[in-house]
Amino acid sequence: MKKIIFMGTPDFAVPVLERLIEEGYHIDLVVTQPDRPRGRKKILSPPPVKVAAEKYSIPVFQPEKIKDNYQEIEERNPDLIVTAAFGQLLPKGLLDIPVYGCINVHASLLPHLRGGAPIHYALLKGHKKTGISIMYMAERLDAGDVISQHEIVIDDKDDVGTLHDKLSVVGSDLLIDTLPGIFSGEIRATAQNEELATFAPNIKREQEKIDWSQSQQVVYNHIRGLHPWPVAFTTWQGKVFKVYKAIKTNKQSSASPGTVVEIEEEGLSVATGDKILIKLTVVQPAGKKKMLFSDFLRGIGSKMKVGERLGE
Repeated sequence: MKKIIFMGTPDFAVPVLERLIEEGYHIDLVVTQPDRPRGRKKILSPPPVKVAAEKYSIPVFQPEKIKDNYQEIEERNPDLIVTAAFGQLLPKGLLDIPVYGCINVHASLLPHLRGGAPIHYALLKGHKKTGISIMYMAERLDAGDVISQHEIVIDDKDDVGTLHDKLSVVGSDLLIDTLPGIFSGEIRATAQNEELATFAPNIKREQEKIDWSQSQQVVYNHIRGLHPWPVAFTTWQGKVFKVYKAIKTNKQSSASPGTVVEIEEEGLSVATGDKILIKLTVVQPAGKKKMLFSDFLRGIGSKMKVGERLGE
């Protein structure tokens, strides 16, 4: 039986690991990031992949920096290393260990959207399709030869959460379909076209702020492209005002971008750069919890007035 070492960290990687186990592959070791403080109380918490591994009684290795500490992997002499959103580049010495190489389950159609946030950028950029790529790992980020791909359509109502869940399942299925060809030597990987490469680096705080001067569609993509994490925001009365969800409307207004045009139970209609209103339906004012706009309106939101401008 082939000996596989699995490397992954967030929720995205869990279905991939569990599918390997369900299909009878021998997972000799799981490698994941160290436990980190999470939440408002900064409680030290294990990554989701560690929790899954422990459920199946699989040994777990958590190096701070894999490039400086991979002896545990080397000593196990794996036949194949499978990674899915591990979060660190693998050094050449590690890449050279498995006889069948190191492969990665990446959530984009490479060479498009290389990097740590491909699902976010697919939505932020308004892409109509995305998918999964199974690729051999290289020393450069997501630049290895592509073994297999599966494309899916992005629905206009998708956000990071829904697309994440879809792609996690697609990635699990595609990996299982691809592994037999890797072990038999029948699969031929294809080099990526570097001229077509685009990138999806991790989201920075300044990218989260809504630019109301953009068109309604761009603002809509921005909100869903950051939901449920890290969440888009604007400002109201000088304080951070997070926007979790919004819906597009057909209503138009000549008001300046960011202006509050309508205040209704179901949502707050705001002017955008192309004069088409967008309705904010789930929000979080500073110091409060995430809430439906109707709940916001019954509290501090009762102070909001038509004609105010968000983002100032």
